Amino acid sequence: MNNQNEVSFRAQSRNLLLIFTRNPELGKVKTRLAKTIGDEAALDIYKFLLEHTKQVTQNLSCDKAVYYSVKVRENDIWSEEFYQKHPQKGDDLGERMHNAFQDSFSEGYEKVIIIGSDLPDLTSEHINEAFEKLNSNDVVIGPAEDGGYYLLGMKKPHPNIFKNKDWGTASVRQDTLNDLKKVTVHLLETLNDVDVFDDIKNNPIFNQFLN
Repeated sequence: MNNQNEVSFRAQSRNLLLIFTRNPELGKVKTRLAKTIGDEAALDIYKFLLEHTKQVTQNLSCDKAVYYSVKVRENDIWSEEFYQKHPQKGDDLGERMHNAFQDSFSEGYEKVIIIGSDLPDLTSEHINEAFEKLNSNDVVIGPAEDGGYYLLGMKKPHPNIFKNKDWGTASVRQDTLNDLKKVTVHLLETLNDVDVFDDIKNNPIFNQFLN
């Protein structure tokens, strides 16, 4: 998708939801999970999680933008009727998230929330609550069980929270909270994201992929 198409999308809302995804390619998604169940099953699970994320987000009243890890896909599950589409930009996760937030605020959005695409228990209520809590808080965080976060929302850039983090480790959320001690932060319900086999072994919705 060229730059002209990217900037031609006119904001319908003052709220924007960013969805970070990986391009669903064999051997390139859920690689830690694949060590236990194989590349094909891991890809099937990730496609299932992408579809769940679409179902949760498609009818939300906010604007929505999908950020692709590698390249933008035009004919996929993310209809351009509902979703803006952009490539992620940056060398690590922190830089890519920072750039996405920065671009969103520069476009005039007043509340911006980012989520991943590997959350089987995520609901539209979690996202609506996050936008609502930003009325009275500077930052909203959705804690993940592994010590990271599955959702981050704010009303203005806080660039320091994207620096000096060991992304993918159990210290990320606490290190982020340490950077936010001077502002008000609301914590949502803790959810489990899917990275390794332990994250799915006790959840019956994944049994179909493990037989």
